[in-house]
Amino acid sequence: MAMQTDTAQPAQPGQEAGLEGAHAGAAAAEHKSGGLPQFDFSWWPGQIAWFLIVFFVVLAFVRLFAAPKLGGTIDAREGKISGDIAEARRLKDEADAQAQAAAAEAAQARAQAQKVATEARAKAQAEIAAKLAEEEAKLAASGAEAEARIAKAREAAMANVAQIGAETAQAIVEKLTGKSATAAELAAAARS
Repeated sequence: MAMQTDTAQPAQPGQEAGLEGAHAGAAAAEHKSGGLPQFDFSWWPGQIAWFLIVFFVVLAFVRLFAAPKLGGTIDAREGKISGDIAEARRLKDEADAQAQAAAAEAAQARAQAQKVATEARAKAQAEIAAKLAEEEAKLAASGAEAEARIAKAREAAMANVAQIGAETAQAIVEKLTGKSATAAELAAAARS
């Protein structure tokens, strides 16, 4: 676009006023023919006709193509959401049932374990009691044998004591009296 320079040339004599008048008339004509056609009432019937044509074409497009597709998408979405919610509820109910079954199995296993532990404890106590009784019987037998040996040793010792006492008494009597004591005298002294 070439740039116009506004170089003022001196107007020739007698043409100054006419030149300004021509410019003013052209500017007025431009303003009248230019401007926005929306505000020019002579353009309104055509604008209204085209508006109605475009409006009904867009309305028909929306009614025939866009709305059914959008409605189908919304219905499909609602169906999917409803299906997902129903599936989630079903899975939750199934999980709750499995949790209850697992809890029942755990309680049953706990009861079985307690029963086995009680039986094992009773069996162990019975074995301990049997071994304890066996050991006590062995100890009692050993004690009885020891008591028998002690009694036998005591009897042997008492028999020896009597003989040793008799010999000692005979030796004491002999030393004191110078005579030896007879067996009948010693037996009589031992009884008294």
